[in-house]
Amino acid sequence: MKTSSTRHRTAWPARMLLPLATAALLLVFSAPAQAHDALESSNPANGSTVSAMPAKVELTFDHTPIAINSIVRVEDATGADQADGPVQIVDNQVSQPVKPGAPQGKYTVVWRVVSSDGHPIEGTFTFTAGGPNSAPPSAPAASPASADPGVPGPLVVAGTVGAVLVTGLVVAGLLVRRRLRNPEDEE
Repeated sequence: MKTSSTRHRTAWPARMLLPLATAALLLVFSAPAQAHDALESSNPANGSTVSAMPAKVELTFDHTPIAINSIVRVEDATGADQADGPVQIVDNQVSQPVKPGAPQGKYTVVWRVVSSDGHPIEGTFTFTAGGPNSAPPSAPAASPASADPGVPGPLVVAGTVGAVLVTGLVVAGLLVRRRLRNPEDEE
């Protein structure tokens, strides 16, 4: 009887190891998913005054946003959107062409992009244009459809979590199988 009591006490840490290891792996792999991309800079810069309205507004992020559902509004003092055409994403830079002849004055840029981890992020900034723009927007370096956003963050996280869960299920199955072969271990 003393032998089975000793086995029971030594089996307890082994039974607790799997759930603890699984929880630790889930915490480790979910930590990077919590950090969304951040806006590093904009052109024109927030709060700046430029001599003339630029042909496009540019936002630079610390990672490449996913090229879906991106919106950049370039609102003049009356609230009219002076954006011209679709948002363009090349690497970690998002640009929005501005309508030719956009008037001088204070502008508010309202942006929303999908972070590389799959979560939408948004923000606003302002600048003042001293004169209207006269130059047409330059052609994009690559079309938005050909921009490579990389592997979307949610797929990486889902794959990692799936792999951890499958590994946990395999280990649990092996433990159950071992237990069924040795029923005297339960006492």
